[in-house]
Amino acid sequence: MAKVILPEIGKEAREATISYWHFEEGDRVEEGEELVEIATDKSTLNIPAPCSGVLTEVFFEEGDIIEVGEVLANIEEEETNFEEEE
Repeated sequence: MAKVILPEIGKEAREATISYWHFEEGDRVEEGEELVEIATDKSTLNIPAPCSGVLTEVFFEEGDIIEVGEVLANIEEEETNFEEEE
């Protein structure tokens, strides 16, 4: 299970507002896809998915204020099978 955490967003910014979720719980996401848009008083940015998998839990709704370091969501990572068939 991978956690999506609000990263450091500037020297003075300690919180942000969830603007828009690009996916819903149960949706499949690819690593690097824009997952959630956040806004501070100075900028708007997107947090990418840290891995590919299924978005299993979203802990905040659009409009919620969150702090740096908080877990925004969980992604159930896909297991990759590298075995070759004989």
